Amino acid sequence: MTASPSPALNPVLTQVGEQMSALTGVRAIMKDIIETLRSGKGQDFINLSAGNPVILPEVETLWRDCTAELLASEDYGNVVCRYGSSQGYEPLIEAIAQDFHQRYGWEINDRNILITPGSQSLYFLAANAFGGRTEEGELKNIVLPLSPDYTGYGGISLVPEALVAYRPTIERLGNHRFKYRPDFSQVQIDQNTGMVLFSRPCNPTGNVLTDEEVTKLAELAAPHDAPVFVDSAYAPPYPGLNFTDMTPLFGENLVHCISLSKAGLPGERLGVVIGPESIIRTLEAFQTNFCIHSSRYGQAIAARAIRSGALADLAKSVIRPHYAEKFEVVEASLDEFMPDALPWYLHKGEGAIFAWLWLDELPMTDWEFYQQLKQVGVIAVPGSSFFPGLREDWPHTRQCLRISLTATATELREGMKRLAQQVEQTYAKH
Repeated sequence: MTASPSPALNPVLTQVGEQMSALTGVRAIMKDIIETLRSGKGQDFINLSAGNPVILPEVETLWRDCTAELLASEDYGNVVCRYGSSQGYEPLIEAIAQDFHQRYGWEINDRNILITPGSQSLYFLAANAFGGRTEEGELKNIVLPLSPDYTGYGGISLVPEALVAYRPTIERLGNHRFKYRPDFSQVQIDQNTGMVLFSRPCNPTGNVLTDEEVTKLAELAAPHDAPVFVDSAYAPPYPGLNFTDMTPLFGENLVHCISLSKAGLPGERLGVVIGPESIIRTLEAFQTNFCIHSSRYGQAIAARAIRSGALADLAKSVIRPHYAEKFEVVEASLDEFMPDALPWYLHKGEGAIFAWLWLDELPMTDWEFYQQLKQVGVIAVPGSSFFPGLREDWPHTRQCLRISLTATATELREGMKRLAQQVEQTYAKH
């Protein structure tokens, strides 16, 4: 006997349920991109939207080799068939502590490290541990000192009003280059600050805050006992996607946050927090309630790759050059094809896997321009998704595009050619 279909279940969502079930930022745009690619009717799109890292053969081989070592080891059953510590897999924690001590002289131990299931979950834990309402009802802000920044920050807080971003200063570098810098005359870090958060190198712009800028942010936050979380998903030593010299910074209130996604393990969801013991203790307790612990399989193969030095070596010799060369293709192509008389500006390429293009005085919104680009077979991401927490109406937020460096050099060059033609036509019509 076949049961008759029951009416669709339609439970009432709580305020948190409504908030967390809504798509935000690039995730909302990706739905449109996926539908566009599916209904292309044979059209060959140059997809410059992807955030997925390129599968580089040398990197894939490293993870295959580490997996083979794990499979052959006596530790396999203990890793895969048993629960572990919420803090993380002990050999991985030990490997990270030794590596950062050797490379940078950091005096850290196992009490300074927590392994999380990806960096997005890390920032969710931090944002809701240190941002939001206190027991006394006081609002503690999550300060993003340099906007634009990672779109994912827009969905991490259960108290959305706690997220506060600040408009940067714009430094023009020659005719068609620029760089964002924190505007310390505007950034407010005070007794209402619960934590500070920024990416370095930055997704989406490729910006790298200087050592002096990071130190100043830490100094401003210190009197208020506010931790400063440095999202180092693209930083050295792994994946090492910095195209300019930079050194990871660590201090009394500086929290260094790593992701192994762009080092070839996005599917395993591995994040690492290196910070003061009190911060690690709080986040570990939160994580225990949230998900127990990260994938121990991923942690076990990462421990081998880090302990051997192979991951850091590949980051320097393979991963970084691959994306640096792609940025050079974008840069050279824009210089060749874009009209010199128009006010276009490419952000200085200092790292990450994206290029950031500013079309000043664009006579339409970034979303409308995105739709026009699709008509000529190019997909890039509208920049307005990358200003979470910015409360002022700033026209600049609707004048930018994020261009992924994950396409081939041929696709990037052709994509920039079509983009330039569309830019010229758009300005000419207005």
